[in-house]
Amino acid sequence: MEILGGPLFAVAGAGESHGPAITTIVLGCPPGLKLSRQAVQHYLDRRRPGSNKHGTPRHEADKVVFLSGLFNEQIDRLLAGAEITVQVEGQQFQTQGYEEGTTTGEPIAAIVLSASTQSHHYHQFAGARGEVRPGHTDLVKYYQSHGLADYRGGGRSSYRATISDVIGGSIARLFLAEHFGTAIFSSICQVGTLKATQTLANNEQLQDGRHFAEIEANLAQAEIPTIDPEFASQAVALIKQTRLEGNSIGAAVEVVAVNVPPLLGQPLYQSLKLRLMGSLGGLHAAQACEIGAGFEVVSRQGSENNDSIRQTGYQTNSHGGLLGGITTGMPLVCRVGFKPTATITKPQLSVRKNLEEIDFQLEQGRHDPCVGVRAGVTLESRLAIELMNAVLMHQSSNSHFELLRLSH
Repeated sequence: MEILGGPLFAVAGAGESHGPAITTIVLGCPPGLKLSRQAVQHYLDRRRPGSNKHGTPRHEADKVVFLSGLFNEQIDRLLAGAEITVQVEGQQFQTQGYEEGTTTGEPIAAIVLSASTQSHHYHQFAGARGEVRPGHTDLVKYYQSHGLADYRGGGRSSYRATISDVIGGSIARLFLAEHFGTAIFSSICQVGTLKATQTLANNEQLQDGRHFAEIEANLAQAEIPTIDPEFASQAVALIKQTRLEGNSIGAAVEVVAVNVPPLLGQPLYQSLKLRLMGSLGGLHAAQACEIGAGFEVVSRQGSENNDSIRQTGYQTNSHGGLLGGITTGMPLVCRVGFKPTATITKPQLSVRKNLEEIDFQLEQGRHDPCVGVRAGVTLESRLAIELMNAVLMHQSSNSHFELLRLSH
């Protein structure tokens, strides 16, 4: 069973890439959070295919429909959501989804229909003699499922499954913003060998909440979601060239949370460092996860790496907001490295599912040349889910829920 987060705040998802829909259940959201469909849709729009011209050419609307967990005494506003119509055995059934209300503490159910599938693109992967894409899950999923895995679009291994991450993460970040002023951002900081010089970790505007809307607007308007304009133009050119060559390229994405409540997490088995590295590093195509200064600490001495402390708080943030798996109140800083997209059009050596060796050539498909371009909002969502769970875990073990502001 796969559940993201937990045990107190968790997200469960179901649905394959080319199935009828992606279904999401969000568990553990406390009652009293004002929630609208549009607030969650804002983040889903960032995730959806076609939202960036340098990603996949696929275009999917991905409209969320809420089915439970909300209430509004103005019933007409609650039921102003999507009209849901189902026809079964010649009979038509119709109801209304929820548009806006307040969370009740009950599970929140949501559905996103799949309306842009082209399953015929995947016929070359069907059956025991189906071809295997190098770097993809085709072979391991086929044998794990005893030959029953859905090969269309990658099935459950598809990035489409992260719709559930974003729905759950959107609810978590709205709760965190309301109660603590927490804001979460992401920025592409490397594409191939190109590295950004401007990063979120060294951006002074992140220390001032008055600039949050401006930073979000700049990221939304950029050709690729990065705060470094010069790097963006070079990275875009590299991605375009890579696509023309029928190839793909890797990327690194920085994700940062500010106004993080201190003292969240535990030092060992519920270490927030452990959970973040597992959650962020476990995302599709992710191959590495760093916190704070990351691998740079290997070449440092303790006198260089330790963050000085004064009465006003930590003077630097090499620790990336976590010490001993516990938040310090400084910004949470993580970087995730993504491998090049596995599905490419260049010829490769591979096998069929029966292990017969072949020269593999992709026949059809619509794929990202750089998967990191669309990964940011999902990383933000996973970070929000883990933070939300940590807040509730802290609250459950403290009768007086008072968090010290160590960073101020």
